[in-house]
Amino acid sequence: MAHYAKIGFNNKILNVIGIYNSSITDANGNEDEGLGQIEAERITGWDKSYWKKTSYNTRAGVYYNADGSVAADQTKAFRKNFAEIGGTYDEDRDAFIPPKPYNSWTLNETTCQWEAPQAKPTGNAALFYTDGDGVERSRVMQWNEANTRWEAGLWLATEATLYWDGSAWQDI
Repeated sequence: MAHYAKIGFNNKILNVIGIYNSSITDANGNEDEGLGQIEAERITGWDKSYWKKTSYNTRAGVYYNADGSVAADQTKAFRKNFAEIGGTYDEDRDAFIPPKPYNSWTLNETTCQWEAPQAKPTGNAALFYTDGDGVERSRVMQWNEANTRWEAGLWLATEATLYWDGSAWQDI
């Protein structure tokens, strides 16, 4: 199945639809974006010029197999990211850019992904702990925009219990 994103005012992504591959394949068996745009217009009634093909398995300019591994054939990696409703289509980059999650984050020009001012922690062993009943649990990590840092807390808790100082988790 192929996917097409509806581009609206200010290049905002308004919708994403799936179209059967048989509707976008030309007489030589090749996928044709123009055929998909015609089919999107037929299905939705919105002019074909509003539609752009998007790759469901493309993230940060890399195409992934269904199992999550990086595909050997990267020719299917296009437009940097799968289009997200609320994101934008950048004509100059010919890329889909997801919605900006936080004001402090900046756009990576190569991947067209938003990045936090502090790299996301990779050493997460401190997030796991054993509760008083001997059950292993984990804390949930999230970005705290007010403190511009990564924090972790118990699931559904209102307060974080740890913060990332750039090299290790620390108690709050």
